[in-house]
Amino acid sequence: MSDTSRLKSNAVGLGGAVIMSAALMGPAVSVYFNPQVVAGGAGAAMPFTFLVAMVIMLIVAGSISEMARALPSAGSFYTYVANGIGPKSGFVTGGLMFVAYALLVPAELALIGYYTTDLLAGYGIHISWVVVSALFTVLMVILSLRGISGSLRTAATLFTIEVAIIVLLSIIVLAKGGADGITFAPLSPASSPTGLAGIAMGLTFGILSFVGFEAATTLGEEVRKPHRNVPRAIILSLVFVGLIYLFCTFAEMNGFGVDNVDKLTSDGAPFTTLAKMYAPWMQILVGLAGISSIFAVTMNTNNGVVRIIFAMGREGLLPKPLSKVHPEHKTPTVAIWFVAAVSVVLTFGVGLITGPFNAYVDLGSILTLAIIPVYILTAVACIRHFSRTRRAERNVFKHIVIPVLGILVLIIPIVGQVYPAPAMPLTLFPYLVLLFIVVMSVIAWRIGKTHPETLRRAGTVMAAGETEEELAEADARQADKIDELG
Repeated sequence: MSDTSRLKSNAVGLGGAVIMSAALMGPAVSVYFNPQVVAGGAGAAMPFTFLVAMVIMLIVAGSISEMARALPSAGSFYTYVANGIGPKSGFVTGGLMFVAYALLVPAELALIGYYTTDLLAGYGIHISWVVVSALFTVLMVILSLRGISGSLRTAATLFTIEVAIIVLLSIIVLAKGGADGITFAPLSPASSPTGLAGIAMGLTFGILSFVGFEAATTLGEEVRKPHRNVPRAIILSLVFVGLIYLFCTFAEMNGFGVDNVDKLTSDGAPFTTLAKMYAPWMQILVGLAGISSIFAVTMNTNNGVVRIIFAMGREGLLPKPLSKVHPEHKTPTVAIWFVAAVSVVLTFGVGLITGPFNAYVDLGSILTLAIIPVYILTAVACIRHFSRTRRAERNVFKHIVIPVLGILVLIIPIVGQVYPAPAMPLTLFPYLVLLFIVVMSVIAWRIGKTHPETLRRAGTVMAAGETEEELAEADARQADKIDELG
């Protein structure tokens, strides 16, 4: 590969890699909007469910970290699975990643419309969520067309402010004794009204809160000492954000009171309610942090999906016009408009039928169920890779015990979405994802028989918008803007 087709090496330190993963998890988004959904299954044991989700993700991260150490690459999961299992499995992995992140954009757009409308209503301003979501969609498109891409230093600043606000409010809630005095009951599984079944059901959105921790794996070609720093960044970001979730959800449950779970589950913006109850002066700060966090996740995800669509057009896997670049801004204009159109259909199509918050819940459930098989495939790839290619380096605990344990714990949230069957349409989502996997597997088999090289390229660009042969000029410019951190 020529120097002009490589991403900028040694551009990011350990700190930058940690911030990238932590920021993409969107702590404020997860703390604001996922606990009430988790509590719908786990009840007052909602913080315990987040603790379980963190443990599960740390176990899963063990396999991912080992593969990142062995195969640092912008291709991330595609690279791991393709090398560990084979290109057909890599193709399916790329497809699942693409679907997961493609659904995250409309999910966040529906959410930002819902939350902003609710926030403004508290000040006597009544605007339809449709108008708000439409405005943020337009803003997203404009920024994308103009080539906006904030540096990691900017991301670090916004992330710090976001975390400071949610942690400060949590401290205030606990300092004031919560609703009925501080209790550690929310950290016990016994607080789940339906036992382990409720916790398993709640784990879907517990895991959704951690989606994005793998972002550091895409820096395999840009981070300093990638064999060491990428695995460390994965674990450190998970622990850091996981502890924030645990502390904030514990404060949230105490703030509402363990006997008032129904009030929490029926509250579309519980952290805003806590601000009103315990620190009225923080209401505007909490609101702005929520809007900023949602839009940051939306923009970052949109940029990633656009990059993938652009790369697929460039490689001939989608119509060539999708690779068209603006002559002045050098941005993939057609790909941006295409992703925007799909997002509009899903955001307003699902949102107008089910309501904007339910659109977030439904799309979030599907994308989480799509990303879980990616984690499972990576665990399998870890076992095979270190049993074959790197057998001399194999460690039974790291490369067999941890991956097998990761597979087993990931089955829990899947089972929780199947039995006992949740309400419609949630009960259908596991089968939709399964159908997609079957279809992708058939396509992979077909392409593998006729055009094996196309199979490899397709899996790569669906996973990360990259190819080994060539990177877009826009990618190189964006990498040049990444500030050196850590």
